[in-house]
Parts: sequence; structure tokens; C-alpha cells
Amino acid sequence: MAPSRHVVAVDVGGTDTKAALVTGTPTGVTAVKHSRRSTPRPVGPILDVVVDLVEELRRSSEHQVEAVGLVVPGVVDEANGVGVYAANLGWQDFPFTATLEERLGLPVAFGHDVRAGGLAELRLGAAKGLTDAVIMPIGTGIAGALVLDGKLYSGGGYAGEIGHVDVGHGEPCGCGQTGCVETVASSAAIARRYSVRTGKPVNGAAEVADLVRLGDQDAVVVWHEAVDALARGILVLATLLGPEAVVLGGGLALAGDLLIEPLRDRLDGLIAFQRRPELRLAALGDEAGCLGAALLAIDTLAKISGREDK
Repeated sequence: MAPSRHVVAVDVGGTDTKAALVTGTPTGVTAVKHSRRSTPRPVGPILDVVVDLVEELRRSSEHQVEAVGLVVPGVVDEANGVGVYAANLGWQDFPFTATLEERLGLPVAFGHDVRAGGLAELRLGAAKGLTDAVIMPIGTGIAGALVLDGKLYSGGGYAGEIGHVDVGHGEPCGCGQTGCVETVASSAAIARRYSVRTGKPVNGAAEVADLVRLGDQDAVVVWHEAVDALARGILVLATLLGPEAVVLGGGLALAGDLLIEPLRDRLDGLIAFQRRPELRLAALGDEAGCLGAALLAIDTLAKISGREDK
């Protein structure tokens, strides 16, 4: 049996940076203590926040912290520990692993936030037991963690950007393309499009979902357009990858059946010859990123131990 490890996991987000003191093994982890800070800009202050969070949780631990797991958004080169690009957070080709190992004096496992969350859902959550799946959080943007033959696939850091597939609606996206899934189907897009359509500001997609339940026709139109874009994006995944299931996470998945039922119906109307993926709701909520970062750190320690044993 694998020994229990003690690590700090950090999940850098566009708004907040979350951290957790975690204990566990490659197949089961428990978050012992949490901490959170606002995410500053650019990369220098972000690193300071990461170091402060790690040291805070390190001091509070009853056990010696053995490693750190860090996950970030954007294009990520896990193999070389480099944040290739993150427009919203202000870094390009930044050596996260080397820099933080020097500052912290601990091994640092570095990864992509969505793929790390996918790893957590694969080992501990709604994708457990699946061989081929896509874990797709829907928040400010949309991306997917691709599980192929039981393993996460990164494509050199570029795989899984399902939010930037053109599904034909023609609206411009911040990425420079038009027709992107996330332009109409992300949580941020749903709130924005309802406000533009009605002139009424709303506090996020959850409020639009409440309006859908009340029968607000503008909300219904915006919601159905989002569902259509998601279904068309999932059709692309079904055509190319043939996943057994698509696990939906992020803030929008909190809508539950209000999202799943019309999405299932729309997908049924689009599927022709493709394997019809089961639609599941993610099990780990907003803890998935931190739990995935912890698993990356524990895996790194196992590799180090394996090298030392040889």
C-alpha cells in the first residue's frame, strides 16, 4: 500500500487563488485545511501569493510538508514545468517549477487547472472507472480534460480547448475567432448575453437559471442558445474521440437537471452514427483543481521514491 503523503496544493484562478493542506495517497486524498487569496497581476505578485499560501499551510501542518502541487490556467507545458501562455494573468514561457522549487525548497508538481481537475474526477469522482471520457468544467471559459485509454492527454499543453470550437453562431470571441462555444455557453457569456438582450444586469449565470425556471422568455432564449452550442461542441468530441461520458463541472453544472435534460435532448437530436456519450455532473465541485494538484504532488513524490529505491 502506498504511504500517506502530506502536500500543499495550489489552484491559481483568474479571480482567486485557492490552496489546501492535503494528506493522502494516489487513490485517495483529504483536504485538511483551506486558504484563499485574491489573484493579483502579473506573474511576480502571483508567485508571492503562492509562496505565502504554501508557507501559511506549511506552518499549520502537524506533519512535514513533502511537496507542492500547483495548477494554473492557460497553455501549460507540464513536462518542462513552464506556463507557456496566459493572456489574462500576464505570463509567457514562465518557468514555474524551477522558480518555486528554488523559493520553497520543496519538489513542485506543475499542471493545468482543467487537466488536474479532470485527474481528480477520474480517480476520485464522477469519471472514476471510465477509460475514455471528457471532463468539461463550464465557468468563465470552457475547456476539457481528455481521458484517452485511461490516461489524461495533454497534446503538449494545447489539447482540450473545446470552448474554442466554431459551432456556427458567428459571434466574435476574444480569442480572435468567431462562433466559439464559450462565446455563448460559458457561465460568463450567459450572464452577459442576458444583460445585453434585456438591459437588465444579472449576478451570473445562476441568476439567469433562476429566471429560466420562472419562465422568463429572454432567459429561456439565452439558455437554449447556450445548450445548443454545448451540444454541438460535445458532438465534435463524440465524433473525434468517442468518449463513454462527458462530465460537466464548473458553475453552470450547478443548474443540474435544468442543464442536463435539455442538453441530453439536443444531443440526441444531433447524434447520427457517433457513440452517444453519457452526460454526468462532476462530483468534486470547486475542490477538483486543488485535489488534482495534490494528486500531481503525490505522484511526483512516488516517482522520486522510485528513483531513490533503484
